[in-house]
Amino acid sequence: MKLHLFSLLTAFSILGTATGSFAADARDWRITQPVWTETHEQLFGEFIVRLGEAVEARKCSRVDTCLKSDVNPYYPTDPAGLKYYADCADLPYYLRGYFAWKNGLPFSMVNQVKPIEGPVGPLKPSKDVRYSPHGNYVLSRYEALVKVQPDLTNVYPNAVRVLNYTIPGLTFSATYRMMGTDDTGLMSDFYPARLDRTGIRPGTVIYDPNGHVAIVYRVADDGRVYYIDAHPDNSLTMGMFSPKFVRSAPGQGAGFKNFRPLALVDAVPDVAGDGWAGGKIVPAFNHQVHNMGIEQFYGTNPDPGGDWAKGKFSILGRNVNFYDYVRMKLTVGELHIDPIEDMNHIVDDICISVKDRVNSVDTARAEGIYLKPHPEKLPENIYGTQGEWETYATPSRDARLKVAFVDLLANTVSNIERYKNKDSVIRYEGTNLAGDLLNIYLEKSQACQITYTTTDNRSITLNLEDVRQRIFAMSFDPYHCIELRWGAASAEELASCSDDANKRAWYENEKYLRNQPERRFDVRMDYTLEELANPIPGVGLETAPDVDVLSYLRQQIDWM
Repeated sequence: MKLHLFSLLTAFSILGTATGSFAADARDWRITQPVWTETHEQLFGEFIVRLGEAVEARKCSRVDTCLKSDVNPYYPTDPAGLKYYADCADLPYYLRGYFAWKNGLPFSMVNQVKPIEGPVGPLKPSKDVRYSPHGNYVLSRYEALVKVQPDLTNVYPNAVRVLNYTIPGLTFSATYRMMGTDDTGLMSDFYPARLDRTGIRPGTVIYDPNGHVAIVYRVADDGRVYYIDAHPDNSLTMGMFSPKFVRSAPGQGAGFKNFRPLALVDAVPDVAGDGWAGGKIVPAFNHQVHNMGIEQFYGTNPDPGGDWAKGKFSILGRNVNFYDYVRMKLTVGELHIDPIEDMNHIVDDICISVKDRVNSVDTARAEGIYLKPHPEKLPENIYGTQGEWETYATPSRDARLKVAFVDLLANTVSNIERYKNKDSVIRYEGTNLAGDLLNIYLEKSQACQITYTTTDNRSITLNLEDVRQRIFAMSFDPYHCIELRWGAASAEELASCSDDANKRAWYENEKYLRNQPERRFDVRMDYTLEELANPIPGVGLETAPDVDVLSYLRQQIDWM
């Protein structure tokens, strides 16, 4: 008997959830449940929730420590040899693959892509498919299939090898760089999610076209979306969806996306009799998923001329920005924006990011990268590279942090202006909005403290306002001393910095790069020290953007 597509589609609603099957070798990847059902999707979401809540509670902070703890209900059955490693692009695939293996489910993934050719214009071609201007399309797929030998014996995929090598080796952010609406031929692993609580849920992936990937673990009642993400040092962090994740041309596939459910077809019973072998793995077509949507690309009111950037997001009869629209669509109950809650949540999110940066810089310090001579030039692109720079530099992390501070000020300005204009969407019952926001910011920024270790092992403590004031002075360059990594300026704090004149010159000339929160992948950056003496178009800014929320709020108190 073979499993055919028709019977599998029917089975979506009737298959159980637990394998209960015997495997001769714990490393075998056996397919005992040939179809991903909605129940499996819910269970996968619950698995992600457990991990996310553990990271949020600081019970664990690495892929390996989380998966090797009681947070992971499957760990007791893991065979020896698993590395438990994933960077940002790997993480969703790694967790999806791990869950599929443990539940006897099929797993496949895109393993080769090619850039889509587009018209010549302001978007310049990129040599790196992770940053192709018009997105990518699928050339081939990998399938974790049980093979049927000529003598009818079965060869099972080695799950340890798949998780240790295959998934990390085949996964990179280019596989996310697809709109995901084409379900002809070789499909993307994802489809774009509808912007509601059925489309965005635990297990949904968020793709930032600047080369970062995260996976949602909670959608709060107030509409805020929380995610976990991984990094090259195997650390796990959490954050809140915000303008840190930029929108871009639809072909690049930015935003929220869900894994396409998979079905094993044309398979035969395996030798154990309770599983399936052979066949092929088929991703679900668009008409088989119920929560697909493209409004995140074009808006609720698309531009008649087809310009995605001009599309409007409308809710409650008013136009709002994309990020407010997402939050309001996901809100349970009355739709509103509470400026007090906004300030609390945004500052908390920034605080978490700053604390996570401590671990990242400490890793570079522990490896002694800052003691090495500075290379003669920067990588071809500081945001997308490999080797020591990818592992120990923080340009992308720092850029997201800068964007978060920019967003804090922009959000505060927007909410106060709406309040002044008596916008009904604003919910505030006090009498001094600017004063209340200022008090919250001061209280939380003082409470948010981090401590870093200097070159001579002194401890320096900074609060969030200290970090804000020096955010554009904090070096992303791993070859700089730890004091410069944290933007030290005083002679006392810099006294232990061991950087020579050449490294100090690099720090000075990199200020234009530090001033630019936008991550650019379509420009070269492999400049020498001398070439960086002045800002270069697209590479750096003469002046950093305003992030002084403190001064703004004080001015508003005087005005109001």
